[in-house]
Amino acid sequence: MEKQPVVYVVSDSVGETADFVVRAAVSQFNSGFIEIRRISFVNNQSHISEIVREAKETAGLIAYTIVLPELRDALVKEAKSQAVPIVDILGPMMDSLAKVSGRAPKMKAGLLHKLDKNYFKKVEAIEFAVKYDDGKDPRGIIRSDVVIIGVSRTSKTPLCMYLAHKSIKAANVPLVPEVAPPEEIFSLPKNKIIGLTIKPELLNEIRQERLRTLGLKSGADYASLERILTELEYADGIMRKVKCPVIDVSNKAVEETASKVLEILRFDKQ
Repeated sequence: MEKQPVVYVVSDSVGETADFVVRAAVSQFNSGFIEIRRISFVNNQSHISEIVREAKETAGLIAYTIVLPELRDALVKEAKSQAVPIVDILGPMMDSLAKVSGRAPKMKAGLLHKLDKNYFKKVEAIEFAVKYDDGKDPRGIIRSDVVIIGVSRTSKTPLCMYLAHKSIKAANVPLVPEVAPPEEIFSLPKNKIIGLTIKPELLNEIRQERLRTLGLKSGADYASLERILTELEYADGIMRKVKCPVIDVSNKAVEETASKVLEILRFDKQ
């Protein structure tokens, strides 16, 4: 069995920047082929030694955004001594900016995530996505910036979380033939609701894998092609009724789908 590569995302702050860059790169490979382990708020050399040691044991790669010079130097030195490959996500850009601006960087960790208005807006959007996930509370539909609808396993939740990190309040509602959708979705402006669809054969594979992960039999009705076709036909009817834009998420990374959602939202605001 082929060994799964591991990328350690290391930061002396949140690590969101490095994590985003790594995930963008990983999306160019088979989904799930590369494992990402994010390690935030690294603030001492012993922690760095521990990370490098683990990376060596797993034959992994370290991608980092460490601003504090002493910690960055320690990581580079330790990784070199252990022959662990490392990628500096932030350093080359800071060096180039220092050259063109003629100024020295502040060298303070976490400046990007200081507690300003935008930070709190993002946190609020993340909490909103969690609270109103999977149609838990119809009140979120009215309060949201956008509502995502679609059948099970079309990546509604990951998409809403991604949008939340863009400070967009996103709720999602699953479409199931046996359960009538909340009436609130029919009263929304069509530019505030977006449907997700997917090729039935691909959804069949995704659901079969989901069942295997849960230790259930792959022959369950949930993953049958007949059931999937019924669900997709039902969802299509709902989307046509609300007259919302529809995105085909087949073989698309969450980032790609989110980009299309953002395009739709920007277009409708013009």
